[in-house]
Order: sequence, then C-alpha cells, then structure tokens
Amino acid sequence: MSPASKSRNPWEFIVVQDKEMLQKLAECRPHGSKLLENAPLGIVVIADTEKSDVWIEDASIAALIIQLQAHDLGLGSCWVQVRSREKEDGVLAENYIRALLDIPQNYAVLNVVAIGYAEEERKPYNEEKLAYEKIHSEKF
Repeated sequence: MSPASKSRNPWEFIVVQDKEMLQKLAECRPHGSKLLENAPLGIVVIADTEKSDVWIEDASIAALIIQLQAHDLGLGSCWVQVRSREKEDGVLAENYIRALLDIPQNYAVLNVVAIGYAEEERKPYNEEKLAYEKIHSEKF
C-alpha cells in the first residue's frame, strides 16, 4: 500500500519477468534503461490519469516504496524514467511501452523499476557533503 491523494490510488503495476519483454523494455530510451535487459524483474508503474490530477506524485511515491521494499529484501533496484523521455527515433518512451504492454490510453507510464541483485554495493552518502544550506527554518 502506498499513500495517495484523496485515497484515489491511481497507480497500477505491470510485473514483467519475461526475458524477451525485459529486453524490449530496455530499448525504451537510449540511455539509462539498458540495465533492464539483465534484470530478473521489472515493474512498470502506471497510473489512471482520470482518477487523479496528481497521479505523478501518487505513482512516484508508490515507485519509491517499491524500491525501499526491494532494499529491505536485500535486493537492488533502479528507477528508469519513462515519462517525458524518448527513444532514439523520437518516439515517446511512454507510447513505446504502452504499445508493448497493451496499456489503455487513460493510463500514463511513469517509470519502470528494475529489481535484481546489485552488482556493486554503493557507499552511503558522505554526511559532510549534505547541503544543509538548502534547509530553511520558518522562512526561506
């Protein structure tokens, strides 16, 4: 479960494990999606745009919760941006994925969350480099 504005829950998920389909999803944009071809699992995050005017925010929260849950299970994940991205031929990544997965027109494709076992362990951010100047108290 993920929180959503007015509890409208516009998000839905397409779970993809088929290697051939993951390969096709990996071609949705020229950069940043190739990792899908080797992922054991991809979750396509979509939202019914007729249910909520803030579907982007609602679906983003849901996608992030998927990533946090994957981490809790000892898995790695990566957000592959789809909304407002294009394939090399200029076709919108969203339209490409919509056609591949038979997604109705009233649904928008936000992203794909690739899930698998991480090839490398990233070090946590250095707390000394946190941008505390971006935190404002009471007023800007």
